[in-house]
Amino acid sequence: MYWKENDSAALVEAHEAHGGEGTIRLNPLFQHVSKLSVNISVLELEPGVSEGNHTHEDDDALEEIYYFTEGQGVVSVDGRDVPVAAGEAVLAPAGTEHGIRNTGKGPMKVVFIWGRPKG
Repeated sequence: MYWKENDSAALVEAHEAHGGEGTIRLNPLFQHVSKLSVNISVLELEPGVSEGNHTHEDDDALEEIYYFTEGQGVVSVDGRDVPVAAGEAVLAPAGTEHGIRNTGKGPMKVVFIWGRPKG
C-alpha cells in the first residue's frame, strides 16, 4: 500500500501566520497517514508575504527546516537575516526566533519540515 499526494492537492490558507504579512498557502503532506515523528508541508508565499518571527520553546519546542524550491527571500534566525534562493535550506533549531519573507518578484515555494528534537 502507498499514498501519493502533490504539492497543491490540499492547500490551506494561513492568514498572517505568526503575525506575518499576507496569506501563506500551506499543503500538509500525508498529515493523516504518516507515523513519522516529523511533519512536512509545502508553503507558497507571494511577493511580500511573510511568516512572522516566532519562537518554539519549552513544551512547544520544535525544530524546523525550510528547503526552498522556488523563488527567493530572507529567513530571519535570532535577529540575523539570511538571504535564500531555490536549492538552499535553513535549519531553525528549537528555541531560536525565526521567520521567513518572500523578497522576490515571483512566488516562493518552500518544503517545510518540523518536529520535536530528540532529547
